Amino acid sequence: MCGIIAILSRNRPISPTALAKATQQLKYRGPDKQSQWIASHQKVGLGHARLSIIDLATGDQPIANENKQLHLIVNGELYDFERIRCELKQQGHQFRTLSDSEIVLHLYEEYGTECLHYLRGEFAFILWDERHQILFAARDRFGIKPLFYTMFDNTLYLASEAKALFAAGVPPRWDYESFFQQLFLYVNQDRTLFENVYQVPPGHYLLATRDNIQIVRYWDLDYPRTDDLNSQRTDTEYIEQVRLKLEEAVKIRLRADVPVGSFLSGGLDSSSILGIAAKHSAQPVRAFTVTFDGAGYDEEAIARETATWVGADLQLIPLNQADFADHISDAVWHAETLDTNSRGVARYLQSRLVRDRGYKVILSGEGADEIFAGYGHVKQDLRLNQIKQELGESLGKNSDSTPAFLQGVQQTLGFVPSWLKNVAVNRAFFHLLLAPDYAVKFANHDVYLSFLNQFDLPGQLVGRNKIIQSLYLWSKSILPNYSLFAERLEMAHAVEIRVPFLDHHLFELVREIPISLLTHGLQEKYVLREAAQPFLTNTVYTRPKHPFMAPPATLTINKLYTMMQDCLRSSVMESVPFFEQTAVIGLLDELPRMSERQLVAVDSTLMMLLSTYFLHSRYQM
Repeated sequence: MCGIIAILSRNRPISPTALAKATQQLKYRGPDKQSQWIASHQKVGLGHARLSIIDLATGDQPIANENKQLHLIVNGELYDFERIRCELKQQGHQFRTLSDSEIVLHLYEEYGTECLHYLRGEFAFILWDERHQILFAARDRFGIKPLFYTMFDNTLYLASEAKALFAAGVPPRWDYESFFQQLFLYVNQDRTLFENVYQVPPGHYLLATRDNIQIVRYWDLDYPRTDDLNSQRTDTEYIEQVRLKLEEAVKIRLRADVPVGSFLSGGLDSSSILGIAAKHSAQPVRAFTVTFDGAGYDEEAIARETATWVGADLQLIPLNQADFADHISDAVWHAETLDTNSRGVARYLQSRLVRDRGYKVILSGEGADEIFAGYGHVKQDLRLNQIKQELGESLGKNSDSTPAFLQGVQQTLGFVPSWLKNVAVNRAFFHLLLAPDYAVKFANHDVYLSFLNQFDLPGQLVGRNKIIQSLYLWSKSILPNYSLFAERLEMAHAVEIRVPFLDHHLFELVREIPISLLTHGLQEKYVLREAAQPFLTNTVYTRPKHPFMAPPATLTINKLYTMMQDCLRSSVMESVPFFEQTAVIGLLDELPRMSERQLVAVDSTLMMLLSTYFLHSRYQM
């Protein structure tokens, strides 16, 4: 897990100073060593900030192949690399290090860009092929590791974080259209909030020469069409296979030359990961649990019970609104996007303590809800389908009134996924806060159709069950662009997060499982719950889903609430081009008169406004 940077110039020599500044900007991601390589013709350079986890002695990067025609930098972890390394050595390849990253060089020599199909893990990498004068950059299948790029002044820049591009000399500016998209839904998979700064989408790679840039998809979720589903296993067999695949995914992620810990909440996902890790670890696993003020959000008691059950060493991290106020500016700066809750700040502070206690590697439970249909919106979709079946399609439509602004989605898909409708309705309030000139500029922009049009609808959605379509759209948008942006919060303290649920071998089993096993009656994540039962306390096994959320800032007069009032009334906020400040101040004035329910509902709006404030001020946009 590291920070990577690349510069490819179309004409003049690249700037060694720019490369060095960009690499140093990512020093917090890789504090163990920062290195650069520049080709002899000075048209391409690579920078690497290393977090040493595997092969502490010889694993420095950039790495070159035997004839120095390929140079590579990698961010992330590649699992099962020893087996691949052994096979490559039998084919005659010579290795210079003992690191997992080096297999990419030799797989590329054998298979070119098809090497991606041999990689298993969380990764982003950049490879320069001198012989063919090609830069090859790729991102893992689910988008666990970030990879940004931009063309500026006839030069291509790539980096793990957008701020490294800015350190290299790219000017930070708002992307007005992308911000509008983010306000009312989420940014598209290839966009950011910064003008002309893009993401390599999950499951894609970038090929660049001095004349051309190409983005290519190499993997997608590829859920089977309904007509192609032909279950060959019993329910018990599916449960046993999921248990085996999940254990394998956790076990291979315990491979490190440094200690491996685990995040732990009171939920099924993190408890399952910890239980399996404890089974396969020679020493007690250290588990880190955030605790909050407020019984509705604090999960200490359940986490403590789980830690005792599996023999883990529990480490508590108490946080409150004052902690959030003190660190939200830094957390937003690291995240480079908007947040709807202080949980992002909690992850930032949690990782700081993890690193302070000597840990670089942590297992986490992200991705379980996506692949096992764990979110509440799945139940909503199931219920709607049931109503339509019971009352008939026409009556079912009447029971599901679609807002006018979602008619395009209704016509395109034949339904509106519940999660998309929920987000759209909740975010509609932002229309009341927009600056008039900004609102007029995008009055005819349909963010929801724009969202759908980025996907391969005929290839990935047509012929699939509506629940699967809903899961696909969520997993390709909110998962990488919201849930997984926590990677940058954890890497702010050089802590590598490993996510076993997003192991693609596990997913490719789960996507074949009938929906009735994913959500069984009212029991979400049924097949996972049954598979993980041997590792769970009865409390967790029987507990309904409880998302990891920080308490709203608006329920009491606290330090974060006061900061929010001050920042959103300031001249800095007035300079933000998207909002009418008098409308924002009017909302702030109403807070003391709101009910608790209203305050909880408006908290996410205020957190997005506050995130905007910090992005605008910290990046000087």
